Amino acid sequence: MSTIAIIAIVVGAIIVIALIAAAARRSSERRQLAAAQTDAHRDDAQHERGQAEESRREAAVAEERSKRAAAEAELHEHRADRSDRVAED
Repeated sequence: MSTIAIIAIVVGAIIVIALIAAAARRSSERRQLAAAQTDAHRDDAQHERGQAEESRREAAVAEERSKRAAAEAELHEHRADRSDRVAED
């Protein structure tokens, strides 16, 4: 085999190896990026769940306050009716 043919085969092999290495590196970078994006989506979802839970808690507190206010209003109404009856007597 001639020297030029051997050099061409070696250069060709080096180019193929370099292309394979570059493709493997790009694939690895894509996987890392995909993993980072997945983690970010999970973090976003967890944050949204926390916000939803906080909203539920606030709604429950507001509902409890509303019930208390309604009970107080009913008590005041009852006292007013009793005062009216006493005033009529």
